Amino acid sequence: MAAVDVANIPVPDDDDDNLGDEAQSSSGYGPVRRKDEEMTNAEGIVFRPCEVEDAMITVVEEEEGEAEAGDSGAPYSKPKFAALTPKEQQAGKRTQLRRIAVPSHRLTPLKNAWLQILQPLVDHMKLQVRMNTRRRCVEIRNSAETSDVGFLQKAADYIKAYMLGFDQTDAVAMLRLDDLFIESFEVKDVKRLQGDHLSRCIGRIAGKDGKTKYAIENATRTRISLCEDKIHILGSFANIKLARDSLCSLILGAAPGKVYTRLRTVSKRLQERI
Repeated sequence: MAAVDVANIPVPDDDDDNLGDEAQSSSGYGPVRRKDEEMTNAEGIVFRPCEVEDAMITVVEEEEGEAEAGDSGAPYSKPKFAALTPKEQQAGKRTQLRRIAVPSHRLTPLKNAWLQILQPLVDHMKLQVRMNTRRRCVEIRNSAETSDVGFLQKAADYIKAYMLGFDQTDAVAMLRLDDLFIESFEVKDVKRLQGDHLSRCIGRIAGKDGKTKYAIENATRTRISLCEDKIHILGSFANIKLARDSLCSLILGAAPGKVYTRLRTVSKRLQERI
């Protein structure tokens, strides 16, 4: 391959663009447009500059009646519809049903407290409840007298809380308050323990005669249910976080005395909020 002398290669300047336009116009590939001049291409088409009038912008002031009608400037106000009643919402829809499975260890307590469990659901919420012995579950459905559509889901959460091991007096709070939740986790989610180590951990969480568990419940205003290696916490979102932190400290091996000291600070903080 022959060597190329780089020094002899011309460098393009800014004036080369004008030369290209002149070459293009002379070759006849297209017209060169200049301001306020008529141009004719090789085919005989004449290009003339057109005159454009200045655009006039007019501001229209809205009257008081139009401003009150709405932001969209509609000549009439937006219609207002009344809220639908539960009967109207359920019109043309199938009856909703909830099934809550009953564990084998909660079957006997359910039979003993069946009347207390049914009373708030039937008397106040006007729901239809029955025990399906074949499927071993509690079935709940709404009726024509149900005043709120959300009662069905609240009742399902109430029954589920009882099945998780909470007392009926504690679970019924889910029917009265809207900001109560249930959070469940296992001891193995925090720390992998087996055998006697797991048993000692559960005993450390409960304490002697349930002293530690009751102290956490009273300080954080929650309810705790211990089902073997599973822990269920009932309460508000912020209180559940406080109780979960205390339980995780006990699982990781913290001394109960340190947890009690931290709970005193937490209880004082909650009292100051109130």
